[in-house]
Amino acid sequence: MELSNRQKKEQIFCKHLTNKGFDFATGVPCGVQKFIISDLSQDSKVVHVPAVRESEAIGLAAGAYLSGKRPLVYMQNSGFLNSINDVTSLLMTYGIPVLFLVSWRGAPGEDACQHYINGQITCPILNELSIHWEVLEGNYVEVIDRACNAIKKGNLSVILIKRDHI
Repeated sequence: MELSNRQKKEQIFCKHLTNKGFDFATGVPCGVQKFIISDLSQDSKVVHVPAVRESEAIGLAAGAYLSGKRPLVYMQNSGFLNSINDVTSLLMTYGIPVLFLVSWRGAPGEDACQHYINGQITCPILNELSIHWEVLEGNYVEVIDRACNAIKKGNLSVILIKRDHI
């Protein structure tokens, strides 16, 4: 079966993540990220541990970091909003760097009304928390590089917000 353009781009995206040293992935599945999750789970360089809840994924990522791994956490924005306490009281308080890949459900132009409010408040809340974030668009290799640089400069949690496409 031939891969779609989206699948090819997302494979390259995942390869760049592993080239940057991300070797642990966890999160709560989302259809928007299905190809990325599949690629990460099949990569022998990545320890992949699916989570049942977003707070569990954050705890797993923290433990992975403390054991020498470089963690990536994937989830929807609604799950991220549910887990803000885990981000602020664990990751931010104890200086644990995590790269988040967050699906932006309710993004401008999306027609799923059940996600609309969370879509509107996601970015303002990230700003209020002083969390470095960027929408994953354009040259995603450059976006990953900027995220890695932000982590190195002390932005402990960095969020890449993914719309329904890269």
